[in-house]
Amino acid sequence: MAIFEGTFAQTDGLRFAIVVGRFNDLVTGKLLEGCQDCLKRHGIDVNPQGTQTDYAWVPGAFELPLVARQLAMSGRYDAVICLGAVIKGQTPHFDYVSAEVSKGIAAAGFQTGVPVVFGVLTTDTMQQALERAGIKSNLGWEYGMSALEMASLMRQVKGAMPNPYTNSDYGNPDYANSAAANSAISSTGHHTLPASTVITKINQIPDPNRIRRFD
Repeated sequence: MAIFEGTFAQTDGLRFAIVVGRFNDLVTGKLLEGCQDCLKRHGIDVNPQGTQTDYAWVPGAFELPLVARQLAMSGRYDAVICLGAVIKGQTPHFDYVSAEVSKGIAAAGFQTGVPVVFGVLTTDTMQQALERAGIKSNLGWEYGMSALEMASLMRQVKGAMPNPYTNSDYGNPDYANSAAANSAISSTGHHTLPASTVITKINQIPDPNRIRRFD
């Protein structure tokens, strides 16, 4: 059996995307500075003109999950960091936004297999947010550390797990039904239907032009 654990030393070749909400930029700007400082001190080139870090600015925290998911789906990044700040007011707006942002960021990671770091402050007051963005400590640094560790960890996990779908013969029905394909799939613990069965099922999908409509 193996033990997988992220490290902070081997950062060569890692690529990150940082998505930042403009709303409450007094706070998010400080979080970004802390995050950049962390990445830079661990050997990451944080220059937007460089090759390791890209930046995306969105209107506010609510828009973070959508852009984070698109960036993660591109396959260009080892981790995506979301930075935002939602500060409670006198209406339920805070509850709705913070709940949807947290669920959206989590879903982006689940759906893409790319670590998406939740770097969104949810506080009762601006003072509390500023204290967490530099006055007492800067959580931007912690978000950068999480991204480094998860990027390293996922590289190890993916490198140790054989993927039968990367075989150059994938897509060939003869290979899909072969003992080699079944062996590769079994080694991952996943199962799939033979290609011939899939093709048969596809051919059984009814023609939409022949479906009776009632509207």
